Amino acid sequence: MNFYEHTIIARQDISPAQLKQVEDKYKKIIENNDGNLLKTEKWGLMNLSYLIKKNKKGNYIHFKIEGNGKTITELEKNEKIDKNLLRYLTIRVKKIDLETNYFDKKIEDTEFKERK
Repeated sequence: MNFYEHTIIARQDISPAQLKQVEDKYKKIIENNDGNLLKTEKWGLMNLSYLIKKNKKGNYIHFKIEGNGKTITELEKNEKIDKNLLRYLTIRVKKIDLETNYFDKKIEDTEFKERK
């Protein structure tokens, strides 16, 4: 089994309930295709570098997955036709870091205070 980090960007104008449905949909796809979801991080609404389908912002969701090529193929096949998504990206990694939350506000605040 391989390790993957998978990030999806959903449209800015979907409701929190729809965002939860999108997240649950892709969790089920991962689990139904011999994948193991190790961690899910919701990075929230962030600015995009450029307009994508007339959107200035996007809701980011990041999955850390253990699976095989079939898992990722099925995941990306479903994402291509989903109208709620703007972009997705899958990266294969050698090992998964389950400890660090890169977009956690508490971590950023404490690191900033320690540097002073």
